[in-house]
Amino acid sequence: MDCIITIDIGTSAVRIFAFEMNGTAIGFSKGSYPTFHTEPIYSEQDPEQVFITVLYVLKNFLTEKINAKKYRVTAICFSAAMHSVLPVDKNGVPLGNAITWADNRGKKEADDLKKLPMAKTIYDATGTPIHPMSPLIKIAWIKRHDKERFSKTDKFIAIKNYIIQQLTGECVIDYSLASATGLFNIHKLHWDNNALAYAGINAERLPTPVPVFYSSLKLRREYQVSLGLPAKTKIIIGASDGCMATLGAGVWGEGKATITIEQSGAVRVAGNKMIRDSKQRFFNYLLTDGYYVSGGPTNNGGVIFEWFAKQFGNIGALVLIVGSVVFFILLLVTGNSMAVSVRERTPEVAVLKAVGYSDTLVLWFVMAESLIIAVAGGMAGLLAAVGLIKIVAIMGNLGGMLPSISVSGSQLALGVCAAVAVGLASGLLPALGAMRLRVVDGLRRV
Repeated sequence: MDCIITIDIGTSAVRIFAFEMNGTAIGFSKGSYPTFHTEPIYSEQDPEQVFITVLYVLKNFLTEKINAKKYRVTAICFSAAMHSVLPVDKNGVPLGNAITWADNRGKKEADDLKKLPMAKTIYDATGTPIHPMSPLIKIAWIKRHDKERFSKTDKFIAIKNYIIQQLTGECVIDYSLASATGLFNIHKLHWDNNALAYAGINAERLPTPVPVFYSSLKLRREYQVSLGLPAKTKIIIGASDGCMATLGAGVWGEGKATITIEQSGAVRVAGNKMIRDSKQRFFNYLLTDGYYVSGGPTNNGGVIFEWFAKQFGNIGALVLIVGSVVFFILLLVTGNSMAVSVRERTPEVAVLKAVGYSDTLVLWFVMAESLIIAVAGGMAGLLAAVGLIKIVAIMGNLGGMLPSISVSGSQLALGVCAAVAVGLASGLLPALGAMRLRVVDGLRRV
């Protein structure tokens, strides 16, 4: 059965979905990557780390959700966060980190440009306000403050362009993402001369603009082999995440708007004309030729998730600590239960010894009982966990709020080993007590 894969390169994570040709969802997977803040107003990402994460998640997704169910991938389509800038050399190698949409280092450059007559001309042509978030301003900042990197840069691209260039060898940008740069004339569909002049670059130092339905890209041979995808798999360049979200909401027409909140937030409307604002506040993105998405953003819609991670540190270590505490508590509870059980059956232990059972055999009786109880409880817990994970997966990971979770065979084996360890540790002291019990002392309690 044929399917289509979508790859959304977001601010903090890549999200991969697969759909049957009738629109039925097949599965979802997600992988995260960090954002670096070397200065309070800086926001950067390592493009190679983002690319490796995309490859890792895609490879696992294909193996677990697509190949295992005998689906055939006919096309892969991309979307991505807007307004990022990544300088690369003539070989496409990144010259440092990518500057993301959330970076505000260009505030002075934006304020200076707003005072110039060309600011309105650029806004009318590109539909993008003069704002530190704009790649136009980011490139101007690099030209002014990082002259060496500016001179070494062959092209200024976005993170999405970098991912696609790595996979296909082609340096192209869709009209939708280009319209978010502040450098693209959304009426004439080419790089704007006034914006280029202000940034101090020419069109050759930017990717080639193409329509959002552009599908002439082909995976490099090495990725066809490593991902197990045929050469005929279409690579569709797609659009920006903001335009895709507005289109996907299905809200179209006068008097209707969408509100989206994730890493950033925005209120947007869609229509066949851009919103002209005399105060140059509205962002106007080109969905495709003749269709626009317009509105206003906020930079901190979902920064709370990154804040949480920073406040509470290493989540993996936190889970390990909690798990260790739970293990210790279970050990105490189980040990206490076994001690009480053996104490209440002291006369029975004395009778067993009186009729000929050796001390060693009594010890193993108690140890066996402890092991059976612990392993039975552990198996019940593992089965419940596996069942709950499958239920969550069937529900689509609660609409994508939870990451894709699975339990491997090694993890199940580790759970069984933990149960055995609890059984042995909790039964040892009561078993030793039963072994050392004298028949006379035990029969006195009859």
